[in-house]
Amino acid sequence: MIGSTLPLLFLDVDGPLIPFGAANGYPAYGTGREPQAADANPLITRINPAHGPRLMALPCTLVWATTWMSDANECIAPWLGLPELPVVTWPDPSDDDIRGGLHWKTRPLVDWADGRPFVWVDDEITDADRSWVAAHHPGQALLHRVDPRQGLTERDFTLLGQWLRRSTG
Repeated sequence: MIGSTLPLLFLDVDGPLIPFGAANGYPAYGTGREPQAADANPLITRINPAHGPRLMALPCTLVWATTWMSDANECIAPWLGLPELPVVTWPDPSDDDIRGGLHWKTRPLVDWADGRPFVWVDDEITDADRSWVAAHHPGQALLHRVDPRQGLTERDFTLLGQWLRRSTG
C-alpha cells in the first residue's frame, strides 16, 4: 500500500500515546499549541511531544492504526510535529475474530502490510494475535504491547529501534 521498502510501524493512539488507567494521574505536556489541542481533545496534553522526533527517527514508515483514523493527522500529528501519515481504514470486525479472541485490527494490519515487515504498537495485543500473525504473515513482525498506564517509555523506544534496525539491514 505504501511505496517504501522500510518496515511499517502501525501506531495506536489510546494507550501507547495517550496513557490511561493509572492511579496517580498524568503529566500535562505543552507545545505552545495548548488551547487548540485542548479544544480538539483535552487528553492530547498527556502525549509527550518528544515522542514525535523519536518516532520520526525510527527506520520505518509510520502508519496510524487507531480508531482516531484521520483525526490522528488533524489533532495528534501537529502536536507531535509529525507529517501527515497514512491511516488504516478499518472494516467491521468479523464474528469469527471475536469468537477466536483475535483483535479486530489484526487481519486488516496483516492485509495492509502485504508481506512487508511490520511492528504493531498497541495496548490490546494478545497471544492470539501473535499466533495468528505468525501463521498468516510471511514477513517479519513484532507485535509490541504497551502498558496503557504508562504509554510509550524509553524501554519501548529502545526495543522498537533495535528490532527495526535488525529488520532493515
